[in-house]
Amino acid sequence: MCSLLQTNLLLIILLYFYFSYAVSSHVFPFCQLQGQFHLNGMHKSGDVVLGGLFPIHFFRSVPHLSFTSKPQQPTCHGFYELGFRLAQTMLFAIDEINRNSNLLPNVTLGYTFYDNCVELGIAFRAALSLVSGQEEKIILDDTCVGNPPVIGIVGDSSSTPSIAISSVLGLYRVPMVSYFATCSCLSGRQKYPSFFRTIPSDAFQVRVMINILKHFGWTWAGLLVSDDDYGFHAARALQSELSLSGEICLAYVEVLPWDKSTDEVRRIVNMMKKSTARVVIVFAHESRMIKLMEEVVRQNVTGLQWMASEAWTSATVLQTPQLMPYLGGTLGIAIRRGEIPGFREFLLQIRPDLHHNNSYGNSMVNQFWEFTFQCRFVPAPPGWLEGGGPLCTGQEELENKDTEFLDISNLRSEYNVYKAVYAFAHSLDDMLHCKPGKGPFSEHSCATLQSLKPWQLVYYLERMNFTTSFGDQVSFDENGDALPIYDVMNWLWLPDGSTKVQNVGEVKRSAFKGEELILDDDKIFWNFDSKKPPRSVCSESCPPGTHMVRRKGEPECCFDCIPCSEGTVTNKSNSLGCTSCPEDFWSNSQRDHCVPKKTEFLSYHEPLGICLTATSLLGTFICAVVLGIFIYHRKTPIIRANNSELSFQLLLSLKLCFLCSLLFIGRPRMWTCQLRHAAFGISFVLCVSCILVKTMVVLAVFKASKPGGGTSLKWFGPMQQRGTVLVFTSIQAAICTTWLVSSSPTPHKNTQYHNNKIVYECAVGSTVCFSVLLGYIGVLAFLSFLIAFLVRNLPDSFNEAKLITFSMLIFCAVWVAFVPAYISSPGNHADAVEAFAILASSFGLLVALFGPKCYIILIRPELNTRKALMGRDIVWKKNYDSE
Repeated sequence: MCSLLQTNLLLIILLYFYFSYAVSSHVFPFCQLQGQFHLNGMHKSGDVVLGGLFPIHFFRSVPHLSFTSKPQQPTCHGFYELGFRLAQTMLFAIDEINRNSNLLPNVTLGYTFYDNCVELGIAFRAALSLVSGQEEKIILDDTCVGNPPVIGIVGDSSSTPSIAISSVLGLYRVPMVSYFATCSCLSGRQKYPSFFRTIPSDAFQVRVMINILKHFGWTWAGLLVSDDDYGFHAARALQSELSLSGEICLAYVEVLPWDKSTDEVRRIVNMMKKSTARVVIVFAHESRMIKLMEEVVRQNVTGLQWMASEAWTSATVLQTPQLMPYLGGTLGIAIRRGEIPGFREFLLQIRPDLHHNNSYGNSMVNQFWEFTFQCRFVPAPPGWLEGGGPLCTGQEELENKDTEFLDISNLRSEYNVYKAVYAFAHSLDDMLHCKPGKGPFSEHSCATLQSLKPWQLVYYLERMNFTTSFGDQVSFDENGDALPIYDVMNWLWLPDGSTKVQNVGEVKRSAFKGEELILDDDKIFWNFDSKKPPRSVCSESCPPGTHMVRRKGEPECCFDCIPCSEGTVTNKSNSLGCTSCPEDFWSNSQRDHCVPKKTEFLSYHEPLGICLTATSLLGTFICAVVLGIFIYHRKTPIIRANNSELSFQLLLSLKLCFLCSLLFIGRPRMWTCQLRHAAFGISFVLCVSCILVKTMVVLAVFKASKPGGGTSLKWFGPMQQRGTVLVFTSIQAAICTTWLVSSSPTPHKNTQYHNNKIVYECAVGSTVCFSVLLGYIGVLAFLSFLIAFLVRNLPDSFNEAKLITFSMLIFCAVWVAFVPAYISSPGNHADAVEAFAILASSFGLLVALFGPKCYIILIRPELNTRKALMGRDIVWKKNYDSE
C-alpha cells in the first residue's frame, strides 16, 4: 500500500512538470512535450472528442532501464477480446448518438481511446495523453490557449488506476466516468471531485455480500482480497460492516499476492483447507483467481462455497471443466445486465484494413482479427508459415465464428460503458439547452462548445438524469455514484460438463424499502452431495436452555453453550446470557421458556384442606346438635341449673369458631385475609368471655350461699352477665377495627420458601396488632382458668368449675403450642396450623363443657331431676332457682 502511494505521488509530480513545462517563455516561441507515448488506441475526430481507457491486452513487458540510452516504451501482449468489446461499446454508443437527431443535434461526437494493458503506469500515460494531446509542439502566440483534446474520459476499468488518474484530473476538474472501478474510497468528493461511475460502489456490494450471508445463516467465512486498492478497501469495508452487525465473523483475511509467489499461495490454500469456514469470499480480479485455483486444484480442496465479487463473477476463463468441480455453485455479485439493441450488428461490421495494417487504430482491429481467427496478416512473424499457421485474408466471416465476443446475452460491463457515454452526451445536451441569461454560471451565463471548461461539464454531469432504452434510470448521487443495483449469479454445473451462469436474484436500493435482496432459492445450484446450502458456523447455535460463553482469544462467533440456571431461560434477543423469568414465572425443565409458577395454598381440594373442612363442619354440626338438645331439654333441671342463656351464647360462639376456620382454607383474597383474623379473634373472645362469666357466676353463687353473701348475685345478675360479655367482645372488636384500618392483612405471593412456587398467604400487616389480638384472648382465657382453678374444690356433686378448669387447660395448651408451630410453619402450613388450633381448642371446649351435660341428658336421665341436683349441691340449687 505504501509503495502504491509513493507511485501515485511520483506520477502527480511527473504530471505537474508535464503540464508546467508548456508555459510561455521568452526563449522558446512554442510549448514542447517532454516525450511522446506509444499507445495502442483508436481515434475519430468530431466537434467534441470523448476519451476512453480500456483493457485491450492483459499483460505488458517493461524494458530494462539502464538510462544509458533512451528508455524504450513498454509493450502489451495477450489480447483480451472482451476488453476490445468494451471499447467497441463506446464506439457503438457514439455512433448511435451521432445518428440520433433528438440528442446533441448538429453536434458530432468523436472519440480517442487507448489500451491501458491492465497496468497503472500505462493507464496513467494514456490519461495524460488524452487530456494534453500527443502533438510534439504547439505553436504559441502570446499564451497557450485552446480546449483539451478530450472533454472527459470513460474509464478506467480498475480502482487503482482510477484513484491515481482521478487524483490528478480532479485538480483540473476533468470529468472521468468509470464503468468498473468499485472502490468505496472513490466516493470521497473532496479528494475526487470530478470522478463519476456507472457501477455501484463496493460499499453497497459489501452490504449485499453480508445480506446473502445472513440469508443462508452463514456466520463463519474466510476473506481473500487482491493486493491492490480494490481488495484493501473492500476488506476494510467488509470488516467495518461486520463489526457493526456483530452476527458474522471472519475466520481469516488473506491477501492474494500480485506476483507469482507460489509459496504464499500454497500457504493460503493450506490454511483454507484446515479452516472450519465453508464459505470463502473473494474480492479479486480473475487473474489472481487463476493463480489461486491452480493451487486449489493441486491440493484438491473441495467442499467450499465460493462467493465472488463483481470482478470475477462473469469470468469465463474460470468456468472450465477442470475448475467447476471446485467452483460449481459459486454465488456472485454481478453488474446489472442490460440490453443494447443493434450492438451485435455493429460488431459484425468490424473489418481489418489490409492496406494500412500498421496505421493508427487499425493495428488493434487487426490484432482482434488475428486473435479471433488464429491467423496472421502479411508480413507474418518468423516461423509462422513454417509451423503451418494460416494467413489472414480479411474475408473471414465473423458471424460464422463461435466466439464470446459476439455473445451479447450477458452485457454487464458493456452496459456500464454504454451508460457512461450517454451520461456525457446527456450532460452536453443539457448544456446546449441552456438559455442565455438563465445559465448556472457567473452572471447567469451558459457554457458553449467553443469555450467549454471541464468543470462546467462536471456541473451538468452531477445533475444529469435519463432513462436507457432498457428501462434503467441513470443519475449520480452527491458522491458521483450510480444508483446501486446488482444481479446475484450462480454458477451452474450441468450434467454434460458444461457451465451456465444463471441469474438467481437481484439486489437494489430504493428510497422506500432501502436495500432489498430478492433470491430464488429453488433455482440455486449447490455443489454438494446434499444439494442444500452448506453450514458455515464456528459454533452451532446454542440450543434452547443454554447461553453463549465466548471463547477467549477467538472471534465472537466462536463460543461454548452453557446451560441456563434455574429460574432463567435463553435470552431470545441476546443469546450471550440467560434472562430471568418474570416474578410469577419460572423456567421449565428445558430452560427454553418461562412457565407460570405453581401456586400453593391451603386448598379445599387437597387432603389436608378436605380434612380441616370436614372437621370444621363436623364441629359446627355437633354444636348445632348440642344446641338442639339444650333447646329441647331447656326445661330440665340440668339445663336450668347451668345458666342456660350463657350456655346458648357459648354454643353459638363455638359454632362461629368452627366456621371461622373455613376462612383459612382456599386461595387468600383481600376479604378473606381481613375477615379471617377478625372473625377468629371476635369469635374466640365471645366464647372465652362466656366461659369467664360462667366462672364468675359459679364463684358469685357460692359466695351468695355463705352468711352475709346475698348481695353477690345482686351485682352480677343476668344483665351484668350480658354486659360483661358485650364489653369483653367490644374490646376485641375495637382491636380488630384498629388493625384493619391501620395495617390491614393483605394477600401476599411469597416466593421465599420455594423459587419455583408461589405460596399464597395472608400477610398479617401489623404483627403488633396480631399479637395484641392473641394476647387479649390469652388474658381472658388465663383469667377463666385461674378463677375456675380457685373454685374447683367447692363442695358439690357436679361442680362446673372443674369442667371449666379442664377446658381452659386444654384451650391454653393448644394455643401455647400454636405459637412456635405457627412461627416455624411456612406458607400454607401456617394456615393449616392456625385452623387446626382453632378446631382443636373449639373441640376441647365443646367436649369438656358440654359432654358431661349431654351424657346426663341422654344417657343418665335419672340424674336430670331437681331433687338429685338440689339435694346435693347448693350451687346448683341457687342456679336452678335463678333460672
